[in-house]
Amino acid sequence: MITIFLKHHQDKNIDELIEIRERNGFTENFPPASARVMSWYVMMGIGQVVTVKIPASELRNLNISVERSVWGAFSTEFYPTYDLYPTVLENKAKLEK
Repeated sequence: MITIFLKHHQDKNIDELIEIRERNGFTENFPPASARVMSWYVMMGIGQVVTVKIPASELRNLNISVERSVWGAFSTEFYPTYDLYPTVLENKAKLEK
């Protein structure tokens, strides 16, 4: 999984951001078809935070999707992520025995 911060450019208003995204084909191109969206939140003061599950072999397509569709409206940060919760539950169950 990978978490992507799409940080709004603070020098643009919402209408300008929408216009850039529409011109770039944001809705059609992001995320790529090979990515499964796990969560997509708006973080006030930041922008959008999207976590996708994607095969490692498709990482290049994710990068191209970002380059083609979000630049101009957002700056981006990428964070590899993984689901720790199953391990937490497993460890908790071991402690309860």
